[in-house]
Amino acid sequence: MRPNVPSSTSSSAALPVSAAPVATAKSDWSTLARLFPYLWTYKWRVIAALAFMVGAKLANVGVPLLLKNLVDALSLKPGDMNAILVVPVALLIGYGALRLSTSLFAELRELVFAKATEGASRSISLEVFRHLHAMSLRFHLERQTGGMTRDIERGTRGVHSLISYSLYSIIPTLIEVTLVLTLLAVKFDVWFAWITIVALVFYITFTITVTEWRTQFRKKMNEMDSTAHSRAIDSLLNYETVKYFNNEEFEATRYDENLEKYRRAAVKSQTTLSLLNTGQQLIIATALVTMLWRATQGVVDGRMTLGDLVMVNAFMIQLYIPLNFLGVIYREIKQSLTDLEKMFTLMEREREIADTPGAKPLQLDSATSVIFENVTFSYDPSTTTDLGRTILHNVSFAIPTGKTVAVVGPSGSGKSTLARLLFRFYDVQQGRILIGGQDIKQVTQASVRQAIGIVPQDTVLFNDTVEYNIAYGKPGATRAEVEEAAKAAHIHDFIASTPKGYDTMVGERGLKLSGGEKQRVAIARTLLKNPPVMIFDEATSALDSANERAIQAELKGVSSNKTTLVIAHRLSTVVDAHEILVMGAGRILERGNHTALMVANGRYAQMWALQQSGEPLGA
Repeated sequence: MRPNVPSSTSSSAALPVSAAPVATAKSDWSTLARLFPYLWTYKWRVIAALAFMVGAKLANVGVPLLLKNLVDALSLKPGDMNAILVVPVALLIGYGALRLSTSLFAELRELVFAKATEGASRSISLEVFRHLHAMSLRFHLERQTGGMTRDIERGTRGVHSLISYSLYSIIPTLIEVTLVLTLLAVKFDVWFAWITIVALVFYITFTITVTEWRTQFRKKMNEMDSTAHSRAIDSLLNYETVKYFNNEEFEATRYDENLEKYRRAAVKSQTTLSLLNTGQQLIIATALVTMLWRATQGVVDGRMTLGDLVMVNAFMIQLYIPLNFLGVIYREIKQSLTDLEKMFTLMEREREIADTPGAKPLQLDSATSVIFENVTFSYDPSTTTDLGRTILHNVSFAIPTGKTVAVVGPSGSGKSTLARLLFRFYDVQQGRILIGGQDIKQVTQASVRQAIGIVPQDTVLFNDTVEYNIAYGKPGATRAEVEEAAKAAHIHDFIASTPKGYDTMVGERGLKLSGGEKQRVAIARTLLKNPPVMIFDEATSALDSANERAIQAELKGVSSNKTTLVIAHRLSTVVDAHEILVMGAGRILERGNHTALMVANGRYAQMWALQQSGEPLGA
């Protein structure tokens, strides 16, 4: 549960401190309301589990009643023949049957409800996973993987804990308390019920108050745990960078700082837990002594039998044993609600890039032209009027069906942004982008991305086999199709030369492969996808000259009948493009084919001369 932080409005600031629990309770109930539909999918199992739970508690309450009758029946004089009949029949059969019924109903409840618990957990986890993949690129660039995965892990575990503690502990205890109080008030004087009620009120009030106070330490523990986990994951993912700068000890020190903060919060949490347990035991002991004193007095006065005393004692033991764990249960439920709410909040986070209501799939027949029409874009939408921070300024160009347009220019000129916008990782603030004459904002994102194949500048592979990574471009592709794509990308021979061939594991993010090998795998999987629109974002930047020329020839053949956008730094790779756009500071400075641009003797000709002389392009 998120802490109650007052808003900046005066009305919120004026709320008294006592209003905080109300907001907290509302948040708890709203979280439970979000969880309920997932469980209600298995409504018959829920109803059956509740019925078994009530049966278990009825049997449990029946045990002290039977004990009372047995004790009273055993109040016989020595040698009385009735004793032979009472003991075997009542004790062995009746008591055993009730005890067995209690366990049987409890196990049936868990057996019936297991499918509902696991089903709800599976549904929520799958929904979170789908939602994360539906989030925008901006969200994934800003997130901390370690902390987010920790929140999801705790949220999923919270579903199990919440259901387990509420259905198997809280609700059964409430049922048993109600039954016991009713029996005590009806069978004996009302004081037994009042003593129990007062003890319960003190116990629950003390438990909730102290647990609420302790929540801050548990939250601090979770924060430190997530931060430490994030730093550890980030450090391990950047293992090579850590080694390059000899910063193993620096990383260990940073990690240890968070572990130390976690340790302090954990010690504080344990100290306050001991205080909670001590206070609970004091309240329970006081109540038990008071109840037994009154029952003993009743036996002495002749108002109660010895069996009544045994029954009251058995009731109190049965009632207070689960209450002993109320602090732990309440804390775990609160923590589960907090974890679950974090996950639900993540699920409720609005998608920055969403399909318009009623959006239809992109329709592509023979026309696959791409048009950028007066596109202005900033990664921060609030800065589109600030020309110093806008990435693209009123950019317009067209890629006719089956043609290739190349974009060149220095780093930071906005070249890669064009690919991100075409792939609809972001939406333009002004202007529009058309594929086949259709505004990509008006059709489904899935259909747009299905129509585009991209070889990115920075290739990241899955920690799986080479075959899996190539086949990712076309799930379900045969080995023959994978090998054909690998041959086209000039990587088949390399794969075949390895001991495990296409079953070779590429490692985390493909780190077992060289930069050129990773890029050729990326080219292979894009060729396997075989989309009508292709994007090559510095697709051969990590290749040596020989392989670059070979793959350039292959890419040229593959893209001959496709609408292709090539983003390049090496001008020699785009000389055959139908049109070349020279960009600078988010604007198109020049356009034309290689020959026309060289004749114009402008920016492109200067860049060509620099590269031919071996000098790098300026920023």
